[in-house]
Amino acid sequence: QVQLLESGGGLVQAGASLRLSCVASARTSSFNTVAWFRQAPGLEREFVAAINWELNTYYGDSAKRRFTISRDNAKNTVFLQMINLKPEDTALYYCAARVTSDLIQYTDGYADWGQGTQVTVSS
Repeated sequence: QVQLLESGGGLVQAGASLRLSCVASARTSSFNTVAWFRQAPGLEREFVAAINWELNTYYGDSAKRRFTISRDNAKNTVFLQMINLKPEDTALYYCAARVTSDLIQYTDGYADWGQGTQVTVSS
């Protein structure tokens, strides 16, 4: 359906900031709600944040107070601004999209996924 491409990850020290980007191939119904997930080695994929076309947002416990999700609908792009990064934030961060506007937090609620962008935070 929709192709997603994440970027913006990198290796940073604790306390640094990063902004991740997720670009969709086109404006389609599959890009109604977009979420960020992250996955560390050996762990299940964890919900980070979600945003729909109307700019409603929902955050997982790991993202509250430090992460902000936003989107530029004209550019088919969703962002994740991360501040005060900690070593426990180290993971592969994925962008995912779904057709409906409800802010689902479950991995199986999203049909389209990007390849991920790596975030590594050193102490």
